[in-house]
Formats: sequence, structure tokens, C-alpha cells
Amino acid sequence: MQARLEALVALGILGRKVGMTQLFSAEGLAIPITVVQAGPCIVTQIKTQATDGYNAIQVGYLPTAEKHLTQPQRGHLSKAGVSQPLRYLREFRVEHPENYQLGQTLTVDMFTPGQLLDVAGTSIGRGFAGNQKRHHFGRGPMSHGSKNHREPGSIGAGTTPGRVFPGLRMAGRLGGSRVTIRKLKLERVEVERDLLLIKGCLPGVEGGLLEITPAKQVGSKR
Repeated sequence: MQARLEALVALGILGRKVGMTQLFSAEGLAIPITVVQAGPCIVTQIKTQATDGYNAIQVGYLPTAEKHLTQPQRGHLSKAGVSQPLRYLREFRVEHPENYQLGQTLTVDMFTPGQLLDVAGTSIGRGFAGNQKRHHFGRGPMSHGSKNHREPGSIGAGTTPGRVFPGLRMAGRLGGSRVTIRKLKLERVEVERDLLLIKGCLPGVEGGLLEITPAKQVGSKR
């Protein structure tokens, strides 16, 4: 039983960002809250050290129409005994995969209020942005005659080395990338409505997919 509890603690869950609101503490302080509709998730594959080289649990989330899946995806879910097509499949590392079964349902009751969570998602895309917005560069002089208000400035020397070094911060696409916010406090769990109320802001747009896991501890190999 103890091994099963340890495995559940190490596992994560998938959810969608609903939006932001606020709660009030006993002292009357306003706490910013992001509401996440998390789970239920279904175990669709169990990976072990012997068969795959590592221990992990693959979970599926968000029922969808069968026409939105490819034939291999349908076969994969059918092999796991999942009758409902699922839109998202993600893996979470676990220490005891033998404590899980194909088709098992995972819900928000594996989390407890007060614990710290790591939340990963895709940040909001901002399109093409300049150095001031993308890298927080300072601007040039705004006086009359200046032609360097928001220019990037020098990007390197001329003859030597005669090229631009890789990795130089320049204008380009901003956002739309994977972002992980660590050690966010879970304020409340509403099991009946599959809701997690997490303190602070989370990456992505409303309705965006989020991966929620217990906070990674310092020195952990997870």
C-alpha cells in the first residue's frame, strides 16, 4: 500500500486552463488563483525498465471524435482497452509502474491542498517581436536627429571575425514555446468538478493544455 501511495505522488495529470479568479485568506488577503480543469485521465500504456529502458506511465486526456485520430492512434487506444478516443497522450515517470493498470482512471484526488506543483504548458504566441519586447533591451536616444530609437545596434565586428556569432539576441518570434513554472502552491482541490485551484498565473491561453506534476525537489533525478 505504501509503495502505491509513493507512485501516485510521483505521477502527474493533464488538464486545461479555465481562467483566473481570486480567493481570500483568513487574514483577508486576496490570493490570485488559476483554475484548471484536470482529468480524468486514463492510463493508456505502461512502460517498464525491462521492456522500454525506463519506468513511465502514459495517460490519455480529453475525449474527442474518432475522426480526429489516425489509424495507429486508434489501434493504440484499442490495445489499451480504451473505448473513447482521446485527444492528448503524455508520459510521466514513475518508480513503481506495477501499481498501475491499463484503463485505470486518474483524477485530481491524488493531489492535496498545500502541496507544491510544477505546471508546464505552451506560452501565448506574440508573433515577431523586436529586442525591446523580446529581450528587454533599452532603447536609443529619443532626441531630434537620432535614428536609433528601437534599432538593435551593433551585432558584431567587421573584418574580424567578419560574421555574427550564433546565439546572438536579435529580433524574432516571441512566445509559443514550452514554459514550466515551478513550485506553485495548490490552494484547493474540488474532486466533484475535477478542478485544481493553483496560486499564481500559468502559461498559455484559456483552454490550453497543461501538464501538472508534484514539484521537483532539489537533487531529484525526476
